[in-house]
Amino acid sequence: MGVIVQSGVSSASSSIRFCLQTNEKRHQPPTSGYTNLQPSSTTLPKLSSSKLSTAPKVFEVIPDLENINSTYAWNNLIKTHLGHHRYVLFIYQNMLLRGFRPDKHTFPRILTASRNFDTLCSGKQIHAHALKFGFGSDKYVITALMEMYGLFEGADSARRVFDQFSSQKNSVSWTLMARLYSREDKPGLAIETFHQMVTLGASGEERDLSVIDAVALSTVLVACGRLKALQEGKKIHDIARKSELESDVLVSNSLLKMYLDCGSIKDARLVFDRMQEKDIISWTAILRGYVKNGGFNEGLKLFRLMNLEGIKPDSLTVSSVLPACSRLSAQKHGREIHAYSLRNHVDSNIVVQNALIDMYMKSGCTESASKIFGRMSEKDTISWTIMILGYSLHGQGKVGVDLFEKMKNMGTVELDDAAYVAVLCACNAARMVEEGLSYFKFIRKPKIEHYSIVVSLLSRSGLFDKARNFIDEHQIEWHKEVQRELLAGCRIHKNTKMAKRVIERLTELEPLNAENYVLLMNMYASNSKWDDVKNVREMIRDMALRPKRAYSWIESRNKLHVFGVGDVSHPRSERIYYELHSLMEKMKEEEKFVPDKDFSMHDVDEERECISIGHSEMSAISFGLISTKPGTTLHITKSLRVCCSCHSSAKIISKIVGREIILKDPDRFHHFKDGMCSCEDFW
Repeated sequence: MGVIVQSGVSSASSSIRFCLQTNEKRHQPPTSGYTNLQPSSTTLPKLSSSKLSTAPKVFEVIPDLENINSTYAWNNLIKTHLGHHRYVLFIYQNMLLRGFRPDKHTFPRILTASRNFDTLCSGKQIHAHALKFGFGSDKYVITALMEMYGLFEGADSARRVFDQFSSQKNSVSWTLMARLYSREDKPGLAIETFHQMVTLGASGEERDLSVIDAVALSTVLVACGRLKALQEGKKIHDIARKSELESDVLVSNSLLKMYLDCGSIKDARLVFDRMQEKDIISWTAILRGYVKNGGFNEGLKLFRLMNLEGIKPDSLTVSSVLPACSRLSAQKHGREIHAYSLRNHVDSNIVVQNALIDMYMKSGCTESASKIFGRMSEKDTISWTIMILGYSLHGQGKVGVDLFEKMKNMGTVELDDAAYVAVLCACNAARMVEEGLSYFKFIRKPKIEHYSIVVSLLSRSGLFDKARNFIDEHQIEWHKEVQRELLAGCRIHKNTKMAKRVIERLTELEPLNAENYVLLMNMYASNSKWDDVKNVREMIRDMALRPKRAYSWIESRNKLHVFGVGDVSHPRSERIYYELHSLMEKMKEEEKFVPDKDFSMHDVDEERECISIGHSEMSAISFGLISTKPGTTLHITKSLRVCCSCHSSAKIISKIVGREIILKDPDRFHHFKDGMCSCEDFW
């Protein structure tokens, strides 16, 4: 028996030596025979400190490899060096040459090391050894083989290994199989595998919940989230509850993420509130979920509560909550979070820095964003893109184009689709037609977003023939984004004839979108076609469509004040409207102001048309004037695009009161100062 074992060990060591050589030279694995090759050396090579700082010390304490006199000792030596795969195989080779027989603990470790090579050569050799030494059907070896084949050849190859040994299937191998499917973006198969485990588990019973563990539940919940399969996710939740694993922190966090991925913030919050143990992952997930789904106030509340509960937010938490500040134009909260990041030394994280730049840009503070950008030791494509797009939103398109050129000339960052979107927006803001068309030619595979910005650039510049030719050339007429940009140009240049055709096309593309009929009705109103206005209004009512209501809000003394059109619910409504009437009188007397007619997308209904004192943004401006000190800049946000009449009013008010008014709508920022606007009336 000793001779037989020695022979097997010797031939196995030869094959390992050959595989090490082929991996070293990056050759393809041999197609036949590995028992005739003899190693030229059995000495372990010295490790350089650059690759493994502790390795020389490890080998120094081994006086002589020949003194390692048991398989157990060799296994421990292999385990010690698992992070350094090439040397693990050298140790294994020496183990075989000295006549020590591997056991079931040896092969999983060697297979783990073999996954780090460039090819499957060594892994297949180890697989052959496992079969030769009689451990090919060991459950731990099978799991290691599945991981190895799954990495190199994919889940289907791992499944073949898995199916060959049905008697050795356990929760670990089932879960691994599901994880491999998820890794290959096959969440449906991952879910199916989980259910197979439950119904055909190790005990062979019809339904065996005992085979389920926290890792298995976490794996299948991730798959449900990726598929956005809410009902399937709820079934898995029920299984977690019945198997008494719902309170496990891994399962709880996975349930939380699954509900958030499926868009069910309500279910996610129920899971969060029931969690017995909440870690930073839990807090960050629910906070991020609220911000992503528009619950900005709740996101900020959770951030404060998180601190009170003694959970220290990290860089991911900070970068997740900052968008809430920009959406609410809550500068004070944003600056407080910035201060927190400085105190807790997470401000140097590039993700946090990018989030801060984005927050300041979207809060109207371009100078603060520019300072952070200038101090960054490392800038990625996202950093540059945020700045370029930010300048565009603030009407400084030329600055954005110059910044793009600087980024391009540096040659250290990739110019991706988002970067070209940003520079096209910059050209659009600055009406740099030739430059925009030139940049468009460099985009290898333009997306509809790129096309629509070019249409916007041409139509806003009054080049309607070129815009139509561009649309026809690229066959993009039947995209609502393109038609909306074309309509914006029609509005600016009062091209009502084309506008009518565009709006009618929009109603064909989106027959149940109430905003398209609002546009049509406003266009008729701007041309005093009141019978047509009445007909469209009746059509909206007959179809039971609900146009979006417009709101504006402003932050004052740590509180958001929200206004609707003709809203009298605010405690200071009487003072607000008195101030508005006074301003309107001054505008008529001093500036000879006459309200503009417009067919923009804003509130239209009998009680919601643009009244003489304006839309909701005018109420917010009036409140800001009576609630802040003279000279204070007002920061206002509106849910819908500002109309021409209110835009003209805001310009004149900025001149009368001597203040800067920064108004943010869904498309851009309007900086009103001294009777002028940063958009130059092109928006």
